[in-house]
Amino acid sequence: MKVVIIGAGPSGLMCAINASKNGHDVTILEKNEKAGKKIYITGKGRCNITNNCDVNEFMNNVVRNNRFLYSAINTFKPIDTISFFEDRGVPLVTERGNRVFPLSYKASDITRVLTNECQKNKVRIYYHSDIYKIEKVKEKFVVSYNKILQIEADKLVIATGGLSYPLTGSTGDGYTYAKQFGHSIIDTYPSLCCLRVSDKVSYDADGLTLKNVCLHAYNDKVRYSFEGEMNFAKGIIDGPIVLKLSTLIQEEKNLRLFVDLKMALTKEQLNERLIRDFSQNPNLSLKEELGKLLPPQMIKDFITRIKMEPSIKLNSIRKEQREKIVSYLKRYDLDYLGLGGYNRAIVTRGGVSIKEVNPKTFESKIVPNLYFVGEVLDVDAFTGGFNMQIALSTGFTCGKYMV
Repeated sequence: MKVVIIGAGPSGLMCAINASKNGHDVTILEKNEKAGKKIYITGKGRCNITNNCDVNEFMNNVVRNNRFLYSAINTFKPIDTISFFEDRGVPLVTERGNRVFPLSYKASDITRVLTNECQKNKVRIYYHSDIYKIEKVKEKFVVSYNKILQIEADKLVIATGGLSYPLTGSTGDGYTYAKQFGHSIIDTYPSLCCLRVSDKVSYDADGLTLKNVCLHAYNDKVRYSFEGEMNFAKGIIDGPIVLKLSTLIQEEKNLRLFVDLKMALTKEQLNERLIRDFSQNPNLSLKEELGKLLPPQMIKDFITRIKMEPSIKLNSIRKEQREKIVSYLKRYDLDYLGLGGYNRAIVTRGGVSIKEVNPKTFESKIVPNLYFVGEVLDVDAFTGGFNMQIALSTGFTCGKYMV
């Protein structure tokens, strides 16, 4: 049978490889000038291809609809991804958090394996293919592209991605096609993205990385806390714990954020430390003392918050002032404005409703021979290679069981 796949990302390429091995005549239509454009930005450009964990741990890192992915992840596990690339000449390395990268840290090595496998299995990839219409005529799908070209297919796979990083070609086309064929689209949001804040410190501390802190978020309904590393930039916060938090708060209103800058110490322990420091160095100024507790970029803003003179000597600081310093170190409030937007989001939350897709084959339950794989589906996970694995596993499974 003739199979047309829209999108040459990881899910589309992997689907094409298996569908062709299944005896199908496969063509990929890709709007960009090359395949796997989004692969090039994963893992901050180093290509975080998967997470070296077992299936149970993997499922615990899928934020939404993990049960839907159970069959696909078991069909093509993270260990299978590792073997797939290493068996084809790309050595991989596992780093902190079980993140897996090519040893070269070159995304091109990953994309090359996928496109070489396509070529080996006689998959045709047409680049610069702008699709403007898809129709179903009797039992065939007719895809019109580049104004004058058409291709017919017995089976059609939508592997267009979501809305994140639109410069890579992810502009929501797949949702349009899905709706055209009667599918429901679950509301979409940026996910694994930075958060916008109004605080002046985000400008003063532009480029600063905080390690071993705890980021808290809460409102009347929810409370989340993540420990680890975060970054400040102009008007935003970013980094691993921020990305993780962003996957959970898209629909939350009236959210409050604060950072525990000294999470290793209780308030009591921190207070005792300050008492000791103040008594040992009574003639130090507050600003000098804060230099021991905070990065230089945060000191000015911190002093403004506690409303004390930077030149005041430690032996002149009263008990209530010292306790105020402790409180602000343990609760450094940030004024949350919202999610950072699709331009900086790693993945998209929401998409084609999983209730309308067969989890064992990824075929539409509404339109026979129509399939959805990868980020276009309403599934997403935490950072660390999980989302890339979802793309590979859904594509692999779809191609394998396409009959």
